[in-house]
This record gives sequence, C-alpha cells and structure tokens, in this order.
Amino acid sequence: MGIKTALPRTELYLYTAVLALALGWAGSWIIEASSENVNRKSFKDSIKPGWHYFGRKMDVTDFEWAMWFTTFRNHILFALAGHVIFAKICSMISPKHRSLIYMLYGCLTVLIIMGWTYISLILSHCIVLYSVALIKRKWLCFVAGLTSLATFKMEPFVSWQAGFVTGTFQLQDILFYGGCGFSIMRCMSFALENCEKKDGSYSFMDLIKYNFYLPFFFFGPIMTFDQFHVQANDPNLTRKPREMWNITVHALVHLGAILVVDVFFHFLYILTIPSDMKLVKDLSDWSLAGLAYSNLVYDWVKAAVMFGVINTVSRLDHLDPPQPPKCITMLYVFAETHFDRGINDWLCKYVYDYIGGNHDGIFKELVATICTFAVTTLWLGPCELVYIWSFFNCFGLNFELWVAKLFSLPPLSTIEGIMSEAMSRRIRGLFNAVNFWQIILYNVLALNSLDFAKLVAKRLLFKGFPLSTLSVLFVTYCGIQLIKERERKLALLEEPEPEPVKPKTE
Repeated sequence: MGIKTALPRTELYLYTAVLALALGWAGSWIIEASSENVNRKSFKDSIKPGWHYFGRKMDVTDFEWAMWFTTFRNHILFALAGHVIFAKICSMISPKHRSLIYMLYGCLTVLIIMGWTYISLILSHCIVLYSVALIKRKWLCFVAGLTSLATFKMEPFVSWQAGFVTGTFQLQDILFYGGCGFSIMRCMSFALENCEKKDGSYSFMDLIKYNFYLPFFFFGPIMTFDQFHVQANDPNLTRKPREMWNITVHALVHLGAILVVDVFFHFLYILTIPSDMKLVKDLSDWSLAGLAYSNLVYDWVKAAVMFGVINTVSRLDHLDPPQPPKCITMLYVFAETHFDRGINDWLCKYVYDYIGGNHDGIFKELVATICTFAVTTLWLGPCELVYIWSFFNCFGLNFELWVAKLFSLPPLSTIEGIMSEAMSRRIRGLFNAVNFWQIILYNVLALNSLDFAKLVAKRLLFKGFPLSTLSVLFVTYCGIQLIKERERKLALLEEPEPEPVKPKTE
C-alpha cells in the first residue's frame, strides 16, 4: 500500500465531521466536569485564582509550565535575553571565537545562579569522562557515562552530591538535576564522537564549550557533539533567505500556543481531574477517553513550546537545534513516539540504530529496544512507574515489527495484494487506530498515574464494551485516515507524480 493512495473526498468529509463532533462532545463533558467541581476540596491546591473578570480559576498543577510562564518567567527571559544580546555583540566583534564567548557567558550565569560548588561538581564529571574519552573505547565510554548518570538518579549518591550545592531557592532542585543530567548526556556524546575521530582527540576546551552553552544547559534539548562542534565553530554567519522571518514566525507561534494553553487551563482542568480518582470514576467513558488523549496532547504542546523557546534563541546563534517533537495527534506508530527529540536523536544514534542496524531482524530489534529503554529508564530515574512505562513501550515497538513481519508473509500478503489500495489503506487504518490507543494508554500512566491508566483501560476495553470501545475506535480510525491524507499530500508535494504522456495528434 503506497503512501500516495487516495480515498474518496466524500469519505474524508465524513471522517472530518465525525472527528469534530466527537472531540467537541468529549470536550464539553470535560468543561462541565471542570466547572461543576471547581470548589472540591481535592482541587484546593491545584486550582488557583485566574481571570477574575470572567470568574474563572486556573489549573496550576504542572509546576514546569508555571515555572516557565508565570512564576519564574521574568528570570528565565532575563537570562536568555542577556545571552542573545551578549552573544550577538561579541559574535559581531569576533565571529571565530563565538563558541568561546557562549561558554564564558554560560559558565558565568551558572556560577551566579548555582554557585562555585555546583560548577566544580559538573567539571569533575567532565574531567572524568574526558579522561575516559581519550582511551577511545566505546564500551568504556558507555560504562563510565552511565555510571556517572546513575550517581544523579540513585540514592545515596544523588543526595550526597546535592549536599555540595548550597542555597534554598525554589528552582534549585530542578536546575540541579536538569543541569547535571544533561551535562552527563553531553559528555557521553562527546566521548563517543571522540572515539570516531581518526586523527588525535578533541580538546577539553571543546567539551566545556559544548557543555556550557547556556540555552541548552539546564533544560536541553541535546545536540550531539558532532553537530554542535561544526555549527558553533563556523565563522560564516550569513543567513539563508527569509531565515529571520521564519524565526520570528516560529516565535509568534510559540507565543500564541502559550496564550491558547492559558485559556484552556481556565476551562479544562485536565491535569487536576485525573488526580481525584473518586471524581474520575463518575465520569463518562467519553470523558475518560478525552481526558487521557488531552493529557498527551498537552504534554506534547508543553515540550514543543519550551523547546521551541530555547530553539529560537539557539537559531539566533546560527545553530540548527533538534526540532520539536512530532505532534502526538499525528502519531500512530511507536517508532515515531517521543516527547524530546534531542534525547530521541541521541538514543537513536548511539544505541538504537547502532545496535539495530536497519531494524529488519527481530532479534536485533529486540536487543536494540531493550538497550534503548534501559538507558531511557536510567535517564528518567529508576522507579516502578518508569519500569512499567519502559516495558510497555518496548513491547509496543517490537510488537509493531512482529505484526509487520506477519503481514508481509503469505497468505496475508497475498490477500492484501488482491485488494484495492484504498481498501488496504482502510484496513491498515483499523490496526493503526488500535495502536494509537496503545500509545495513549502506555504513556498516560507516566504523565498521570498508574491508577488512572488502569481505570481508562478497564472502562474502554471491558465495562464500555462494545458501545464505548467500538465508538472510540471508530472516531480514532477517522482521525487516522485524516492523518494519512495529510501524509499523502505532503508526499505528493515532495515528489509529484508524473503527468501522463499525451498521445501525439497529427
């Protein structure tokens, strides 16, 4: 079945109408539940005064979002604006040394915020991993890097290292763990790229320049060392046509997304409701489905906006950072599911693709996914919830390959060959709809709680069967077909189909 297979336009209009009505209906249930329960005791800590003139309260459950765009918005903007102004002036004066200038500003800012003991702690890990990188053995770089990362994810090592950092300000813990974790991943990238270098080794100063680039330091995303090193040391600072226009447009889009999320938080308490299991049990099946879906959409929006703000700054520095994650609404395969493209690119380059190769072999794919999710588990912090999340996502990734292999064998491949391409697309859409809800259920447990994920699965698969189950799957199927139609149009734009040759007439 080719990606360019089209469906009748009337059928697509029907899918659009069904999806719009279903989303509107599920959204109205959530708005109603939010309005009727705004004064519940369990909502007291997470629902705060918002728009007084509209009489609406605001969901402030997500500390990260509140930190970025309300509580510490001015502090973060001040630090990033200072970087942009300082970097621009110094880059104009000495473009050849701009990576050194970025490093100096980053070190100074981290020193002022976190103190000299924190800088010393980061540098000690950098020195250890740089020393290992000089040996040029990939397995040794992995062992040293993952051991170093484990000291920031597991007790008692993490508490011991955190004790070196003085201060009691509210952001200390987030900045400490974010800066340390991303620093170790960057050091591992440096070490692994150094193993690939044929002549000599990169210098310790190259590692420090890479690690202390301020926009990426605390919150990511991660650029692999090979990309950063080339781009940050390129003295050619000319921009492509309309590049500044595109940067401005992206910045305005992110600002618009922030305003939209702010509006939604005043009407849809999608983060607070799942924490009250007593209330959740009284909601309809459609409300639960909409709640689970909206939680994943919100987490994607949060990642896209936060990384988008940082990426805008780095693009002003003439870097090409990792793109925002692919919209969760557009995903129906596990192979493309991620919320941090920087970490995803890092894992794919150094673990998943390195072990899995072309990902055709079942055993190699199994080993590659197990190793990838083992590193991911350590990155997220080992605990029961992360173990469950890793297991199910690892299973989902492998299950996709098993199903694809099965359908490529006779008689299933023969049956599909007999069908029309449109019918093949429809049948694949049914399987993709089931896969879509696997992705939602496997990931919502990490975003909310295991109890909430179990309740959603129980209601949709057992208590709601067959009416709720089949209706939700049908709506999802409609959405999948609209996604496939968008992919078809993009494929046609990238590779237009040749026009038929007209016969010559005399």
